[in-house]
Amino acid sequence: MTDLRTRYEADGFVLVQEPVLSPDLVAAARAGLEAVRDGRYDTARAPYASPWTPGDDPDALCKIEMPHLASRALQAVARHPGIGAAAAAITGAERVQVWWAQLLYKPPATRPDARTRVGWHQDYQYWASDWESPDGLLTAWVALSDVTAESGPVRFVPGSHRWGDRRAGDFFETDLEAQRVGLTPPPGDEWVEVLGVLPEGGLSFHHSLTYHGSTENRTSAPRCSLVLHLCTERARPRAEGGLLAGFLGDSVATPTLHGG
Repeated sequence: MTDLRTRYEADGFVLVQEPVLSPDLVAAARAGLEAVRDGRYDTARAPYASPWTPGDDPDALCKIEMPHLASRALQAVARHPGIGAAAAAITGAERVQVWWAQLLYKPPATRPDARTRVGWHQDYQYWASDWESPDGLLTAWVALSDVTAESGPVRFVPGSHRWGDRRAGDFFETDLEAQRVGLTPPPGDEWVEVLGVLPEGGLSFHHSLTYHGSTENRTSAPRCSLVLHLCTERARPRAEGGLLAGFLGDSVATPTLHGG
């Protein structure tokens, strides 16, 4: 993991190509993902209010907030110790906790008007009202299907985590090329894109300030993932935080993946 930590610190992201999840766990999580997308929940709780709800456009990007609350299989992924151990190894953290989760299901691009792209953004621009700084915040992107160059993988911009908190970009923007015009790298840096190609069960980690986005899925199968937003002991929540209010301390909503 030493090499992964070096790459994470230099690039602001790292790909863990060796599957962390077993095939059986991936299969169960994939079934759980499909169930939550269909509005079928095997727990006593439903996901949080989300940009996409069952019955919405099936050809559009499906983004569901806190889906693990509604699925025991997704809870098993959110609690997986291998994810926490990897996160601790690449960051040097003594404690890693999930503080938010999202289901992302990108269907094949069968219609030109379907919204399946993800615009360039820094995660922290959406978290600043909840956390005092980007320090100690990162994201684990868990592949629940094979992610190829054609399936619309996450595109990371290496080194962009050092560009600062820009508050520029938009997850829901679909014209990534137009967005790029306003996202000029600082002097001495350049815009380079690296594709987050992963096998099912693999994962990537990225810093809360790393620019990333994705294009459409040009394969015949959906691209499926569970996204776990993580905090370490270095993160400092705001007392008046919006997303955090009401569930920090909920052992189901915010499982601890690694603790010293």
